[in-house]
Amino acid sequence: MPSLATLGLFSGACLALTMTPGPDMLLIASRSVTQGRSAGFASLGGILAGTYCHAMLAALGLSQLFLAVPVAYDIVRFAGAAYLLYLAWKTLRASPISITPAANEARLPVRKIFGQGLLTNLLNPKMALFVLALFPQFVRPQDGAVAFQILTLATVLNVIGLIVNGVVILSASQLSQRWAGRRDRSRTPQYLLASVFTGLAVRLAIASRN
Repeated sequence: MPSLATLGLFSGACLALTMTPGPDMLLIASRSVTQGRSAGFASLGGILAGTYCHAMLAALGLSQLFLAVPVAYDIVRFAGAAYLLYLAWKTLRASPISITPAANEARLPVRKIFGQGLLTNLLNPKMALFVLALFPQFVRPQDGAVAFQILTLATVLNVIGLIVNGVVILSASQLSQRWAGRRDRSRTPQYLLASVFTGLAVRLAIASRN
């Protein structure tokens, strides 16, 4: 197991990275605004599960495939962009939302939002490269099994992510509660979420490995 000093340094790095606004935080915040805190936490849960998957792949050395075979990186990158565009299209095709407290809880099944968060994270090759670049700096063979150390670091990253993004979810959901008192039907939440999906797709499609 990593030493307390190693975990302390790693926690500081994770806190700085997690507090920096990025695609995951934007997706989680938009989910919370458009569908409430339950949707925000479901999306966050999928992303955290994806982090564990990337950590396990890094432990097996499979993430290095992106470095050794550039075309593999591009395949996953464009697959992720296509999936995000599909989510944007599905969001726009949905019926206008009746912004009431009851409808706010039943717009989309939690398991489906969780799955979308998981796939969005898994189809982002930059996340795999991030894990591969950061985690080995805090892994020491003398501290025990490398795979166990990597999963321990992933847990630390996820706990910090849960705390930071939990605050984001609770804050963003306040906007959702303001909309809850309205009785009309609006497409504003769909436009917002579809814009986020499209922006993330474009960002992923044009991103380089650097």
